[in-house]
Amino acid sequence: MAVVQEVTQQRSAGRSLRTWAQDVLLSQVGILFLILIVTIIVLANSNANFLTTQNLLNQGRLLAEVGLMALPMTFIIITGGIDLSVGSILGLSAILVGYVWNNLGLPLEVAIVVAILAACLAGFINGFIIVRVNVPPLIMTLATLAFFRGLAQGISEARSVTGYPEWFFGLGQGSILGVPTQLWILLIAIIVSAVLLARTTLGRTLYAIGNNKVGARFSGLPVERATLLIYTFSGLMAGISGVIFVSRFTTTRSDMGSGLELDAIAAVVLGGTSIFGGKGSIIGTVIGLVMIQLLKYGMAINGITNDATIVVIGSVLIFAILVNNLIQRLRKTE
Repeated sequence: MAVVQEVTQQRSAGRSLRTWAQDVLLSQVGILFLILIVTIIVLANSNANFLTTQNLLNQGRLLAEVGLMALPMTFIIITGGIDLSVGSILGLSAILVGYVWNNLGLPLEVAIVVAILAACLAGFINGFIIVRVNVPPLIMTLATLAFFRGLAQGISEARSVTGYPEWFFGLGQGSILGVPTQLWILLIAIIVSAVLLARTTLGRTLYAIGNNKVGARFSGLPVERATLLIYTFSGLMAGISGVIFVSRFTTTRSDMGSGLELDAIAAVVLGGTSIFGGKGSIIGTVIGLVMIQLLKYGMAINGITNDATIVVIGSVLIFAILVNNLIQRLRKTE
């Protein structure tokens, strides 16, 4: 009898393991991971230099700014919102670094703090008006996209600031233990964001808002506070990205960050976060982010034009979404 029970338990455990593996592989994150592996294999076979350690670390350096903005974007899209202004907030914070340091004559350390605080304020303004005036996030952030970009252009007066001290370049061009500095910052931000989303009351509140905002409010969840917090967090990450951007490029321009909001949104959606809210994960966003950057790099070293790269990335995004929708339909019919 004991032998029979043990065999039964082993079979049950085996079925549970197979079911778990099947669920993982057939999730959008699992599918995206498989697509990422196939993409790496194809690009590695097309160019021997693709998988070298130095080149991969350089790609990590290039994706850090978008990655930092994609993390709070995941939070926002999970609630059913969107933030189109992050690229403009990045540009504004970049301009403020140079303006406060060069024009106002304050220490660069102070200029960095002022720029990041200004970015937080910009995100707070987005969240406050969305919450208090009940303006749709798409309309609100589309308006502030233009407002913050115009503000950056007005402050800079189309002038660039250069000549930063050498220590400042360590943030965007330096390395720690052989790994780019901004990649360490991104890694810390990924861990913190993943814990916040998966293991805290805030994370559960965000999912509840995305699934049913009215229901979440009647359940006593702090809907307005959570919304205000994630848009402020988005501003914070955009501000840090702006400082890193200036350090990497050694200059400030008012057009910095233009279009990066679309890269961040693409990484989030490609990673399985539903644009309608209620579903998403940080790990999915990270996979989407890595895939987009590797596709850009792989096509560049193979001499493919930027226009063609955009078409390929869009095609991969569409393919991943279609496959995920197909699997979801199949699951519902089972």
